[in-house]
Amino acid sequence: MLASVMAPLWACILVAAGILATDTHHPRDSALYHLSKQLLQKYHKEVRPVYNWTKATTVYLDLFVHAILDVDAENQILKTSVWYQEVWNDEFLSWNSSMFDEIREISLPLSAIWAPDIIISEFVDIERSPDLPYVYVNSSGTIENYKPIQVVSACSLETYAFPFDVQNCSLTFKSILHTVEDVDLAFLRSPEDIQHDKKAFLNDSEWELLSVSSTYSILQSSAGGFAQIQFNVVMRRHPLVYVVSLLIPSIFLMLVDLGSFYLPPNCRARVVFKTSVLVGYTVFRVNMSNQVPRSVGSTPLIGHFFTICMAFLVLSLAKSIVLVKFLHDEQRGGQEQPFLCLRGDTDADRPRVEPRAQCAVVTESSLYGEHLAQPGTLKEVWSQLQSISNYLQTQDQTDQQEAEWLVLLSRFDRLLFQSYLFMLGIYTITLCSLWALWGGV
Repeated sequence: MLASVMAPLWACILVAAGILATDTHHPRDSALYHLSKQLLQKYHKEVRPVYNWTKATTVYLDLFVHAILDVDAENQILKTSVWYQEVWNDEFLSWNSSMFDEIREISLPLSAIWAPDIIISEFVDIERSPDLPYVYVNSSGTIENYKPIQVVSACSLETYAFPFDVQNCSLTFKSILHTVEDVDLAFLRSPEDIQHDKKAFLNDSEWELLSVSSTYSILQSSAGGFAQIQFNVVMRRHPLVYVVSLLIPSIFLMLVDLGSFYLPPNCRARVVFKTSVLVGYTVFRVNMSNQVPRSVGSTPLIGHFFTICMAFLVLSLAKSIVLVKFLHDEQRGGQEQPFLCLRGDTDADRPRVEPRAQCAVVTESSLYGEHLAQPGTLKEVWSQLQSISNYLQTQDQTDQQEAEWLVLLSRFDRLLFQSYLFMLGIYTITLCSLWALWGGV
């Protein structure tokens, strides 16, 4: 009874298992597996993939600048992030798509096929890029290889016009071993399309991408001619942050020091004021020194202006210190020194301490009153009068010499003021001109 009931049930289970077995394909039976196995079974990646060895393999290149990561003017290094694409034809990796379920494109391991030895000539550091182990291959044998890479390259950076500088750095792609007879290069897109394409660039950094021009050339050497394609990355700096943090404070401090020339030349407050300005300018230079790029080949123009401004500050302060010190010594040297003066009149019969000149006049009048009739005292009176006359002449000469020094230093002060105005005007005009040229690029 039980056997008669279970017999139809086992028949249904076997039929269902057969249906599932016919619907489930083993991976080894798939068309993609057979195609990959057939393409790589007898493939030799050590051989350049052409049937006629005299025919060159043409590699088509394309480049997208993704970001400008760092511009190191001191070490003359540019760090950029680029999307790089290589396309070439492999005659050993073509198939008839109708024989493989109309498969027209597959991905294959890059390590399993032949790849061109294209390098960047300006490389100065290891290539930092994510590992993309696969490439696309279509039925005609065309291979597409995409590479997002960080390029650390040498570049001749010119910082003379900082912060209104425009840099032009090149990335030269070429084969390191194969001559143009074996591996040739070509553009995947037209140079015009490459030059004005900025859709992949992230414009949120210090630098703005202007253009990427490209040229094809053949480099001749003793080993033969090597095809190369050079991409020139032209970029310019955004100067607003440096205008606010460097140029405007510098011009403001120069104007403040310029106002100190309206103080009297012999005023000691002028020395204190100029000293304060010089200290403030020095602190400003030290704090902002890291923002100015340093290069062995060229010094930024604003660095020259900063140095000239510092020289004017020091020269003006030194002149003010010398003038005040000179006048102070002259006043101390010409100051009358009090001494003990013996009065001979009856109203004050005790000695008094009085200035030398006053004492000389009093002594002369006293002697003249008491000894007018005595001939022996006339010589003493005459010598006293001569001393007074010599003193007055010396005082006049000192005052005249002081006035001449004042006139000379006033002329020098006026010349320094005019030079300061001229330098400040040239400074402003130059920066405005550089800004205008920067905007016109």
